[in-house]
Amino acid sequence: MTDTERIGGDVVVETLRALGADTVFGLPGQHALGLFEALRRADDLRVISGRVENNLAFAADGHARARLAANPDGPVPVTPLVVSTGPGALLTLASLQESRAASVPVLGISSQIPVAGLGGGRHGYLHELPDQQASFRDVVKSVHVVRRASQIPTALREAWTSASTAPYGPVWVEIPQDVLLGPAGVPPITSVSAAPAPLAPLPELVTAAADLLATASNPVILAGGGALRSGAHAELTALAEALRAPVLSTFGGKGVFGWDHELSGQSWLEDWHSTEFLASADVLLVLGSGLGELSSNYREFAPRGRVVQVEADLGKLESNYPGLGIHADVRLTLQALLEWVPMRRSDGRAEAAVSSLLSRVKSRLDGQDLALERKLVDDVRAAVPEGTQTFWDMTIAAYWAWSAWNPEGAPIHTAQGAGGLGYGLPGALGGAAATGRPTLAVSGDGGAMYGLAELATAVQHGLDVTWLIVDDGGYGILREYLTGAFGQSTATELARPDFVALARSFGVPATLSTLDTVGADLTEALRTPGPSVVVLPALLKMFEPTHLEKS
Repeated sequence: MTDTERIGGDVVVETLRALGADTVFGLPGQHALGLFEALRRADDLRVISGRVENNLAFAADGHARARLAANPDGPVPVTPLVVSTGPGALLTLASLQESRAASVPVLGISSQIPVAGLGGGRHGYLHELPDQQASFRDVVKSVHVVRRASQIPTALREAWTSASTAPYGPVWVEIPQDVLLGPAGVPPITSVSAAPAPLAPLPELVTAAADLLATASNPVILAGGGALRSGAHAELTALAEALRAPVLSTFGGKGVFGWDHELSGQSWLEDWHSTEFLASADVLLVLGSGLGELSSNYREFAPRGRVVQVEADLGKLESNYPGLGIHADVRLTLQALLEWVPMRRSDGRAEAAVSSLLSRVKSRLDGQDLALERKLVDDVRAAVPEGTQTFWDMTIAAYWAWSAWNPEGAPIHTAQGAGGLGYGLPGALGGAAATGRPTLAVSGDGGAMYGLAELATAVQHGLDVTWLIVDDGGYGILREYLTGAFGQSTATELARPDFVALARSFGVPATLSTLDTVGADLTEALRTPGPSVVVLPALLKMFEPTHLEKS
């Protein structure tokens, strides 16, 4: 094969380029050689390789989230992920579950066994599965299978469109080995484009919602991840100010409304005061949230007024609470509502209610021995420069950040959509690749062990990630849960490496920090170009749950 002989892999690369991709996350495999050869020949596509496929899928997720956060008014930034057949493909499943739960547009492309083996004939090909696509059908939004090179442009366009149509989400394309290696069979592809159809609300539903909100005496807004993903920042602020309605955000919706705005009740959704504040609204406008377990304070939330739910994911509409359901993109719905909802003058009641709510939340925390944890969140936040995106693993520090983190100027991305371990470092690597700016990753020692190999990726690609590892000697949150439920824990205590020495063995500067110095250590690490690690030995506690005592 010569560089002038176009193959199926070239058709893939040409189509991705035409669709707008500039970065591809990929890990080679025997069946995917044709695709990686085409990537080698494409000098205008950046290829970021990794060490483990699930980490690479997390990195693609982080890349897409960072692009969305950095440019909410731009085109939906679908991020391609390329892996090989069988084991390589299957390793991405847990990460793609997170992307699906959090509505992140990732385009997964996997090689497949040769065309002759498709259909479950059990021919004994390397990596063969009876039905590989079946493993992905209930994880991703859509699955697309190619059998000829001429099908590649259309299949990728359909997949890209699916990923970037509200609700966003991961998609999956499978291309057999012999198609990737075989002749292109079509001219060079330059004109493929994707045009996701807008998910606009039905006018009669907008009118009904506007009537409810206009006559409400105590309207409250709960902004979820769907509001954030749709880029509805300006529209949400305008509607809240028009209605004089307090706004609380779910953990996934943090950042869509001003943290210090006079109408902001922030995001203390695991606090019973916040739960009751939402429940007491005579009209609760829920934007881009299914009101799932975390957002409903573990199903104890019980609204006493009318609920209006705007949700792009049809399956989530009224799935937990009855109400006026509007299947639509949040931003488009808010734009429509703003044409109908009258402007109210401020009488100070909403602002006073928000101030009282936050005061009660603070008072409850003050009554617990949590000064160490609250100071840590404050110190980490103060160390983060304006414009730094942050990526958090499932660890006690992240559980605090869900509620307490001020995301203005420091967007927060977490794995709480599906709740799997290992997101922090690879997500931040993707974020750094997307923005070209420093990013912060936060993990516990247990979650850190999932992604340690990607320190090599950070070094190899020169990605500017500072990784804070809070080392409490085990799976800290599970230790708390087990001890709280049974008085003792099992399988939560972990042998682990000397993280500082291990990081340095990769050529990554590393610091052993303390609770007194972590702010300064992070400040120094974040302003030092390239990857760095800060290790903080600390045993953190969670605030007391409120869904058990409701007080």
